[in-house]
Amino acid sequence: MKTKGKFLILGATGAMGIYLTEVAAEGGFDVDAVSLDDAPATYPNVHPIRVGDATAPAFIEEAAARHYDIVVDFMSYRTAKFRSIVPIYLKNVGRYVYLSSCRVFANEENPIVETSPRLIDVTTDQRLILSDDYCMYKAREENALRAGKFRNWTIVRPSTTYSKKRCQLVTLERDIILRCLRAGKPVLLPEEARNIPASLTWGGDVAQMIFRLAVLPEAAGEDYNVTTSEALTWQQIADIYHDVFGLEHKWVTEEEYYRFKKPDYDPENDLWMIWQLRYARLFNRVYDNTKMLSATGLKQSEFLSLRDGLAHEKKTILEGD
Repeated sequence: MKTKGKFLILGATGAMGIYLTEVAAEGGFDVDAVSLDDAPATYPNVHPIRVGDATAPAFIEEAAARHYDIVVDFMSYRTAKFRSIVPIYLKNVGRYVYLSSCRVFANEENPIVETSPRLIDVTTDQRLILSDDYCMYKAREENALRAGKFRNWTIVRPSTTYSKKRCQLVTLERDIILRCLRAGKPVLLPEEARNIPASLTWGGDVAQMIFRLAVLPEAAGEDYNVTTSEALTWQQIADIYHDVFGLEHKWVTEEEYYRFKKPDYDPENDLWMIWQLRYARLFNRVYDNTKMLSATGLKQSEFLSLRDGLAHEKKTILEGD
């Protein structure tokens, strides 16, 4: 059967990539699924490729030479490296989809839309500006795409995303959540976040959003927030974790939270922890996803609620690595 084209996914076993691989295969593409580990070949048109470093120049040159119709890049690059390698993809592929993040946004406009102010443009925190923190380098790489001569890119920004073996509660990751569940102990959460609204999106829904944008000619040179518009406070989210997983929680000070998360926490050397909380989870994260919905034809009613999504993924989230 003739395929619709060649589709490369860099990071095919991640929270979104694992679902995007399935969506692209079902969409009729010949899919090369690149990951550090072995991606499951669940479709005859999916070809797992195990690569130690998909950001290495040699791999990028080899991938570009295959002239993929679509490349979706879930990899993380430092800005200097990104500036050197992304033109190689752009001049050799049909569409390059860059995974940015809703963490780039400041806390100045709600609900958040694609044109809302970004932290990099408005913050007065000089240490943050001069850092290569996640929210900074993602914004710089967005800028690099816009400043280049190519326009065959699409920027996608997911909100906090959960999936198979991936879930987050404020800034806690699955390993800490599972450790507390198995020990019958509560997780500690920062009181400052209790009443702050957040949006958590199921990876399968994000995959549908990304795929539809990747194949859409009009999405070239555009940016989209690929997120649900469902917003819940962290208190409500913690309550859902309790209902779905039986996870208890306790609200504590910010300092106690950091030390719970990392017993040897050092405020000077662990600024990333502070920034992830203060410049993301303590920001109002309510999204207007109209631009994405209008472009893709998807409907908000089609997306899983957080409660239903966590219940759907419960078995794989609770499985040990």
